[in-house]
Amino acid sequence: MNKYTPFLAVFKQVLTPEEVQMVTGQTKDYVDSGTKMTVGLLLDYFVQACYHKWDGFRQSARLGPNFDLPEIHYSTLSGKAGEVPYEIFKRIFQLLVKKCNRQTRRHLNLPKDLLLIDSTTVTAANSRMPWASYKKFRGGIKLHVALSQGQRLPVNVEESIAKRNDAPFGEVLADTDYILVQDRAYGKISRLDQYVLQGQSFVIRLKDNLHLVKPRNLQRPAEGETKIVRDMTCYIGQGKCQSAQRHRVVEFENDRGKSYGS
Repeated sequence: MNKYTPFLAVFKQVLTPEEVQMVTGQTKDYVDSGTKMTVGLLLDYFVQACYHKWDGFRQSARLGPNFDLPEIHYSTLSGKAGEVPYEIFKRIFQLLVKKCNRQTRRHLNLPKDLLLIDSTTVTAANSRMPWASYKKFRGGIKLHVALSQGQRLPVNVEESIAKRNDAPFGEVLADTDYILVQDRAYGKISRLDQYVLQGQSFVIRLKDNLHLVKPRNLQRPAEGETKIVRDMTCYIGQGKCQSAQRHRVVEFENDRGKSYGS
């Protein structure tokens, strides 16, 4: 392989046609019955369209043969795209991400990478998303993304309707090969104890109204200038919602003088 190797050929060295067929064959309630227009060919067109920034199905069908893709009418391409379940491309994406993020750190005893978890809301007119009502005239979905800070690549992605709470996805996107970094929307007290038992390293911003019970300050000398206000261990929450284990909590000030705990 060199700099003149076509992009699609490079892509197929990472994700082979056989693997695409395997994912398609394992999908329930869908049979890829096309003889010429298959899921694999649709994926090839999608890959080339993204790489060359083609504008829609018409341009893709017109330019595809110039890049070693078989000639297909744009209506056939559009019809196949509407027929193939979203779940297939989601699993293909997850397989591709997994292959591009080989977990070698654990075997080489290297420091853990940060896994940054957050959500992005995508909205459209209610008429286009009647199943995902969000605001008065808008529908919406959320993409919950786990991003490797070191590799600058997504490790996992989960989708939901925009109104659904973020918290359940914190556990879904957890990965013990990383240090989780999550906002307070993903925080849940019982999950903090669970992370400790699983050996999951994490940093989660705490909600402002949480009770910190039996705090015990850690005596650690400050090194240089620091925004740290307090460094301690404590139980988090109260009553039946209190954590069973002590957790380390660090309180610090931002540039505007407001305090945060994590």
